[in-house]
Amino acid sequence: MKRLTVFAILAITVNCITAKAQTKNKSIMKKVLFVVTSHDKLGNTGEKTGFWTEELAAPYYALVDQGIEVDIATPLGGQPPIDPKSEDPSAATEDTKRYDTDKDLLEKLKNTHKIIDVKESDYDAVFYPGGHGPLWDLVEDPNSIALIVAFYNNNKPVAFVCHAPGALKNVKINGDFLVKGKNITGFSNSEEEAVGLTNVVPFLLEDILQEEGAIYSKIGDWQPYAVEDGILITGQNPASSRLVAEKLLAQINSKN
Repeated sequence: MKRLTVFAILAITVNCITAKAQTKNKSIMKKVLFVVTSHDKLGNTGEKTGFWTEELAAPYYALVDQGIEVDIATPLGGQPPIDPKSEDPSAATEDTKRYDTDKDLLEKLKNTHKIIDVKESDYDAVFYPGGHGPLWDLVEDPNSIALIVAFYNNNKPVAFVCHAPGALKNVKINGDFLVKGKNITGFSNSEEEAVGLTNVVPFLLEDILQEEGAIYSKIGDWQPYAVEDGILITGQNPASSRLVAEKLLAQINSKN
């Protein structure tokens, strides 16, 4: 009888230790929030826009392959629009090919959260993929602006690529533009001219960042380039997506 009691106590103890270990493992899993555009109209051209597939796929896989959990939010919730040009075979990469057959990610995209329903406190960092869509909706979205402020004020990395730094246009910290005095990059004027949309977009990203006091830099069109300034990480174009993700991952892993 005493042996049975001892065994029972040992079993309960082992179960408790296992449960605590599992809880601890869950608690230390890193989580990143992706914020994606809901805007699908390319100005008054009658053409469609949205997010750029490579700019979501490359960072997504760079993070999840390292054990990072990723949630996705949009202003409207549900399926975000995809820029049709980013689905052209000429724009395909290994990451977009993987994306095309990734049922789990495609299902996650169909059911994105609304930005208003997510909380900074649930995540370790936030990442904004580009495409032209963010220049219209995320720029003005009060929930997105508040979210960026919350992450930044809580010393959590905020990362953007290509046109996504446009979401910083109306973000202020203590009355000053967040980008003021910050080293930053984003889709360049020459790249915008190359795609023929200089007179279509609501503003030129390179110009507006400099107008707000950012220390803007770039390299050759379509070349990978990313800049870090503290917890602010930005990339110049679609080719910079994985580089931004690598810098983001390094910052996440450096924090306890």
